[in-house]
Amino acid sequence: MMSAKAPNDSQYAAVSVVLCMEGSADWSDAVPGAQAAAREAAIAAWSATGLGGAVELSVVLGDDALSQHLNRRFRGCDSPTNVLSFAMGDGLEIGAPRLAGDVVIALETLLREADLQGKSPTEHLGHLIVHGVLHLAGFDHGDSPAADEMERIEICVLASLGIDDPYFDRRDVAE
Repeated sequence: MMSAKAPNDSQYAAVSVVLCMEGSADWSDAVPGAQAAAREAAIAAWSATGLGGAVELSVVLGDDALSQHLNRRFRGCDSPTNVLSFAMGDGLEIGAPRLAGDVVIALETLLREADLQGKSPTEHLGHLIVHGVLHLAGFDHGDSPAADEMERIEICVLASLGIDDPYFDRRDVAE
């Protein structure tokens, strides 16, 4: 099982995030500061994994049409989803940053979910980026112990970004 470490300045320097906008979604109007928030969340999430060395990952700010196309093609699900992660394999030339993979976010789904959950689109974007990046690092939520570990890391990273625990309402407040 992987465990998270507190990020330090040298870890932040080793993470490179490539951002791109795809599809017809107008992120700048819908989520002001989306690119900066996405970059900050991606770096914080990767840094918390404890995985060393230089790494590059990409974040695609897309729309539901792109998400649905990718979800259908690679997962066999013919519907958009909030976040998709595509991890890359190792095997780069020595000295080059490791390519972690791609995280794809669907704007319309993000906005619907943020509204339903009563949170800001920027906070929900941060959560989805953190979740997607942890998948790139090998974390999963397929079974209970792994899901608990991934959730714990998400909560810690989000807190470092000033974002409330997105899972709080699922837990018994009396715990």
